[in-house]
Amino acid sequence: QVQLLESGGGSVQAGGSLRLSCAASGLTYCMGWFRQAPGKEREGVASIYTPYGATTYADSVRGRFTISHSNAKNTLYLQINNLKPEDTAMYYCAARPPDNSLDCASVVVRMFDFWGQGTQVTVSS
Repeated sequence: QVQLLESGGGSVQAGGSLRLSCAASGLTYCMGWFRQAPGKEREGVASIYTPYGATTYADSVRGRFTISHSNAKNTLYLQINNLKPEDTAMYYCAARPPDNSLDCASVVVRMFDFWGQGTQVTVSS
């Protein structure tokens, strides 16, 4: 079992930056960030295979978002730069159990078993 707790969301103006954090308890090798805007489906943003630090990004965020993980703190991060109004959403941290870490680059909801409660990001123009 993996428990996840996100923090770091907030309201910012377009062009600003935020750093989201997700404190994890329990063993996991594949973690990801997802977001869900009102009226839209939850979408994968980025994932990381923590033993190697291998990362994957959605095309819509590549170059502006950076996912990282601290093994010492067992904490997942998402650095978001040059925020745009279309980035407004609830952002969720997610993780897979250790025996389901293959193809961590597949950042789809059904592949992740454990979820945080979410942290809201609101970007104004």
